[in-house]
Amino acid sequence: MNALASVAGPLLGRNLATAEAMDSAVKKPRLEPRPSRRLAKDCRFTERSRAGFAVWDVQPARDEPTHAVLYLHGGAYTFAISSVHWSLIADVAAKTNALVCVPLYGLAPEHTHRDAYPLVEQAFDELAERFGADHVTIMGDSAGGGLAMGLAHALRDRGVTPQQVIAISPWLDLTLSHPDVAQAAARDPWLKRSGLLRAGELWAGGDDPAHPRMSPLNGSLAGLPPITIYIGDRDIFLPDAREFGRRARLEGASVDVVVEPGALHVYPLLPVPEGRRARAAILQQLTA
Repeated sequence: MNALASVAGPLLGRNLATAEAMDSAVKKPRLEPRPSRRLAKDCRFTERSRAGFAVWDVQPARDEPTHAVLYLHGGAYTFAISSVHWSLIADVAAKTNALVCVPLYGLAPEHTHRDAYPLVEQAFDELAERFGADHVTIMGDSAGGGLAMGLAHALRDRGVTPQQVIAISPWLDLTLSHPDVAQAAARDPWLKRSGLLRAGELWAGGDDPAHPRMSPLNGSLAGLPPITIYIGDRDIFLPDAREFGRRARLEGASVDVVVEPGALHVYPLLPVPEGRRARAAILQQLTA
């Protein structure tokens, strides 16, 4: 593991090396850090509750927001939001004049996808009522990127179209069954298939983890809103991201898969040059 990966893993609060490590990790307290005071100089943070879960609204400190972003954080569905998530969220709010809604969905194994979908759909509907669905971006990283894509599926089935989806290193298939995953895993210094598969089982909660609700790669991709995927070529999720892009284009969806050479998992969240470039591109995309 290189120096950056050794820092990034603890920074994002994940231990995914083995199934046993995952089972041990989820037995420990998983505290959700609050936004730091440093971020409050540019943003206003408001916490509320929906269905027993915390929901944060983050908006510019001085201006009224002109559009909205629904942000779903990563963490293999088993780890809480982290400081690097809050940093990106604050940047989005302050630099794109957005209201960023952050529903803190329940973590596995205490909660599953069955608890998350009502919460995130309600959060989207509230934003759509205020701004219009076509002024709401769904955004997420890693597991949150997979949930963002699953939410886009659910909304499409209701006849609702968000403005776009921006997914950072999304986990698109909980089963990691693509034949190229083994080769990708050998290049990933951070994430390991065994621990991820266990996290996926916990999130599925006894349901089939290959179901499109949890593995949106396996569902119909027609009729989805415009999608941008940011992913590094040292990411175990790269084969599924590429397959998602290939299939989505065949089914008529608008998908751009941006692959960054040499970059790690969720690199736009990390304090590295390629991460800063990707973050700047995301901010520009949100103001276009």
